[in-house]
Amino acid sequence: MKKAIEWFAVLALLAVFFSFVGCATHEERKAASVPAAKKVKTQSLFIIKRSKNANVVHYDARLTADGKLDPKEPVIAYWVMSAEDGRRQDLNWMEKKKGYGFDIKPAPSANGYKMTLMAAPQQQITVKKAGDAIRAEMVIGGRSAVLEEIYINASDGLTGSKIHYIMLYGKDLKTGGKRSQKIVPK
Repeated sequence: MKKAIEWFAVLALLAVFFSFVGCATHEERKAASVPAAKKVKTQSLFIIKRSKNANVVHYDARLTADGKLDPKEPVIAYWVMSAEDGRRQDLNWMEKKKGYGFDIKPAPSANGYKMTLMAAPQQQITVKKAGDAIRAEMVIGGRSAVLEEIYINASDGLTGSKIHYIMLYGKDLKTGGKRSQKIVPK
């Protein structure tokens, strides 16, 4: 009986060993059968900085293999958590719906897309290809400009954040000079 228990233990150990080897082999086969993920090509459009902390929201253009705006998802937004460890993090549902999300639609007349930030629907942004670059254009201080940065000065209160002012920064399309505009919510 003792001999039978020893053989049973040996067989059980061998079964466990080979099941792990089999799992590893299965995982290797599974990984080999999945095609390598396509690297998404992006180009930076503009960022949103805030007075609250150093975390920044980035807006990038997604490009197809031939360098055109991806019609399925022409713009993506994500956090760079600079106040923490610098990692990239997706916007959460509330941020997409209220704060930093956006609506984007094709605009054949602009040869690109019309983009509206959820937090500032009155400010229309045109995303289009200009030469080899993709850029975000909007009116800043009464002149057409390439949008580079939005700065939001706000404080937290009992009922949520209170925006004191928003600064738009960019480059004048005609002169190349710096443009800025302060927006104070009413």
